[in-house]
Amino acid sequence: MTFMEETSHLKALVQKLADTQQLDREEWVTLLQGQSPEFSEYLFALARKVRQKHYGTDVYVRGLIEFTNYCRNDCYYCGIRKSNPTASRYRLSPEEILSCCRIGYRLGFRTFVLQGGEDGYYTDARLVPLVERIKTSYPDCAITLSVGERDRNSYQRLFDAGADRYLLRHETFQHTHYSKLHPASLSAGHRQDCLWTLKEIGYQVGTGFMVGSPFQTDQHLAEDLLFITRLNPQMVGIGPFIPHHATPFAKKSAGTLEKTLFLLALLRLLLPKVLLPATTALGTIHPKGRELGILAGANVVMPNLSPTSVRKDYALYDNKICTGDEAAECRVCLERRVNSIGYQITTARGDSLNLDSYSAAINPIDSKGGYPYV
Repeated sequence: MTFMEETSHLKALVQKLADTQQLDREEWVTLLQGQSPEFSEYLFALARKVRQKHYGTDVYVRGLIEFTNYCRNDCYYCGIRKSNPTASRYRLSPEEILSCCRIGYRLGFRTFVLQGGEDGYYTDARLVPLVERIKTSYPDCAITLSVGERDRNSYQRLFDAGADRYLLRHETFQHTHYSKLHPASLSAGHRQDCLWTLKEIGYQVGTGFMVGSPFQTDQHLAEDLLFITRLNPQMVGIGPFIPHHATPFAKKSAGTLEKTLFLLALLRLLLPKVLLPATTALGTIHPKGRELGILAGANVVMPNLSPTSVRKDYALYDNKICTGDEAAECRVCLERRVNSIGYQITTARGDSLNLDSYSAAINPIDSKGGYPYV
């Protein structure tokens, strides 16, 4: 196949994706392997067009509150893994968390994201009243939780207390690859089951994966995109793998800006109405990473509302940005950056337009916790 023929084939696949929101595994792999600077620019332009059709030039802000860095898990890539003896552990009190919400509300935030490690201290008895207090104090705001794998009853109680959304990145769909990134106590199948449960309960669900994680192949990424097609989430959060010095993957290479932007654009075409963050990790690997993410189809940014005294301690990876800025500084800085590329911050709740009903028929889990095509 000549260069012109290959380019024409890739563009035809992209057009098929934009028209049908469906590709098979081999088509995904072909697209991923066809990444080039010229083709990427073509893809970004199409992703921007689709993004602006549904969301205009608005960028939604989420107030991120990293309320605990204790974690019971030992994921090989994560800086707050339980076996990291150098981590400086903390938990915010309910009053500290509510103070973050007060500051965020004054700054125009209408979504609060409570994110933490899988901390056994935060039982339902502690977390449910906290969610209720936030919802009572700020009824016009959405509450997003990102606190990992819990049982169905816990997810239901938190939903009934007022949580609207739940972020749980599946990290990688393929179970063999998952086992190379996590200890045996964790499984890809269980994590995926949690996502289906969250969706059935009624949450707006977010998933996602690392780009360039150790041992990852384009075939793995194709499986991720097929899983996301089936799940049809309201949010997808992806970011480059960035190593942390106190983990088994300290010497592994980071994921690239280019691949992450390429995948953001593909996700925008796959799920035109999805909420797609330009992540802090993107801003960490490139000074204008978040702006480039927006120009590749993203429409969400997540400034940090956590107290500056603990920000440096929520270190999932090395060299994380914005660990010293006050909340207002983060907000103003991001607004300036977003405006510089022709977009604007909006203070709306920013619910996904990709709201659908759950159907158990689209979850054909086999006995290994995977789909038949794995």
